[in-house]
Amino acid sequence: MRFDWYPLINSLRIAAISCVLVFFAGIFFAYYAAKLPRTIKGILDVILTLPMVLPPTVCGYFLLVIFGARRPVGMFLSQFGIKFAMTWYGGILAAAVVAFPLMYRTARGAFESFDKTLAYSGQTLGLSNTYIFWRIRMPACRQGIMAGTVLAFARALGEYGATSMLIGYTPGKTATISTTVYQLWRTNDEKGAFFWVMINLAISTVVLLSVNMLEARQKKAVKS
Repeated sequence: MRFDWYPLINSLRIAAISCVLVFFAGIFFAYYAAKLPRTIKGILDVILTLPMVLPPTVCGYFLLVIFGARRPVGMFLSQFGIKFAMTWYGGILAAAVVAFPLMYRTARGAFESFDKTLAYSGQTLGLSNTYIFWRIRMPACRQGIMAGTVLAFARALGEYGATSMLIGYTPGKTATISTTVYQLWRTNDEKGAFFWVMINLAISTVVLLSVNMLEARQKKAVKS
C-alpha cells in the first residue's frame, strides 16, 4: 500500500508560500511602524499583533466570516474563481494571518535597533532611500529578519486552529500535518498520529536549532 505523503507536501507548501507573503508584509509594516509616533505605533501594534494573542480558532472564525462562501467578500472573490474556504490555498491565508505578528515584531525590533547614522551617512553621499534600505539597513538587520522569517515559517507549519476552521480536513486536498494528527487520533489510529507527530517534531527541531544559531551569530556580531 502506497503511503500518503500529501499532508507533509501540503504543509510545506502552505508554510513556504505564507512565509514569503509574511516576509514582505512584515518588513513593510515594521519599517514604517518604527517611524511612527509612540501613540500611533502602540495602536498599530495592537491591531497587527492581535492574531498572536487570540486563540487560533477565533482567527479562523473571523476568516470564515470574511471569506466564507456565503459572505460578501467570499461571494465577490468566487466570481473570479477564488475560494479560500475548504481549499488548500485557503490554508496560506490562515497560516499567514497567525504567523504575521512574529515576523512583524521581530523585524520591527531589528529596525528600531538599527544605527540611523549609517542611513544619514548614505544620504549625505547621495544614495537613494531604496539603495540605503536594501544595501545598508537590511544587511545590518539581517539576523533579526532571518530569525523572524524562520519563526514565521515554523508557526505556519504547525498551524492548526485557524486552518481547521477555514479549510477543514479533506484527505488529498486540504490535509496538513496538524489536521492529520487530530483526525488520526480521533479515529484511534495512534500509530499513524504518532508518526506525523514525529515528522512535525523533527522539522520543528531543525527550525529551532536554526533560530538558535542565528541568535548566537547575532550576539557574536554585537560583541565584535
